[in-house]
Amino acid sequence: MNAVETVRSADPEQQNTGQRLYWAVADCWTIVRRDLTHLVKQPSIIAWQLGFPIVSVLLFVYVFGSAMDVGEGVDYKDYAMPGMFAMTMAFGFMNTAMAVVVDKERGVTDRFRSMPMAPSAVVTGRGVSDVLHAALDLAVMAVIALVIGWRSDGSLLSTLWAFALLLLLRFSLIWIGVLLGLLAKNQESAGNLFAVAFPFGMVSSVFTPPSVMPDWLGTVAMWNPVSATANAIRELYGNPLPTGGSWIEEHSELMAVVWPLVLTAIFLPLAVRKFQNLSK
Repeated sequence: MNAVETVRSADPEQQNTGQRLYWAVADCWTIVRRDLTHLVKQPSIIAWQLGFPIVSVLLFVYVFGSAMDVGEGVDYKDYAMPGMFAMTMAFGFMNTAMAVVVDKERGVTDRFRSMPMAPSAVVTGRGVSDVLHAALDLAVMAVIALVIGWRSDGSLLSTLWAFALLLLLRFSLIWIGVLLGLLAKNQESAGNLFAVAFPFGMVSSVFTPPSVMPDWLGTVAMWNPVSATANAIRELYGNPLPTGGSWIEEHSELMAVVWPLVLTAIFLPLAVRKFQNLSK
């Protein structure tokens, strides 16, 4: 083993670029393993991940869906299921924020900050572990969708790309969750984030086409990043699309990439900076 793998300077400034990169990755993976270990040891979390998609499908597709009209001859579940995939990814940032707040209240975050570890590791480790959690949520949701009769009519490559776009959306929203979790004073205030997440996920094309909404609300819904991803994966799956004819709807696949990149570029640095400056 070389010196990079066996010797670590307590002063980050004494490390060269290769050493800093190595320890940034190694520390990130340590945080990921910690989070995954907690997931395995807490069956209630796994039960929630399995139960929430089932309840959501029953509620939105079979209860509310019976009153929805998204086009003549369109089976509502074919329209709604891609939207529910996107909504599940969007709402996940609340779990991220809550996990960050819990670690902060228990003093875990302070212990991490006192250790000679890469400053970015706690934030990036949370990001990687949450993407893995999101992949599990998405797999459960896909199985439920197949059980109730939803199918992707797109090619295998298009279907895989659609799932990649969903994880890209989740990845970008993780940093918002981390930042909000670091800003929240306690778990109670973090719980109030539902007031932010609910309109973010619902004022979109997830359940109804923006064209049937009032003009101002429809415009907000069309430019919602969740709508861009939902519409892009509908097209890739070969499922029914909104028919508003706006530029944003016609270029949904492009915006399903652009929006997450913009959100990541803004909130990832802010989250890392906030973590570094917690005591200031």
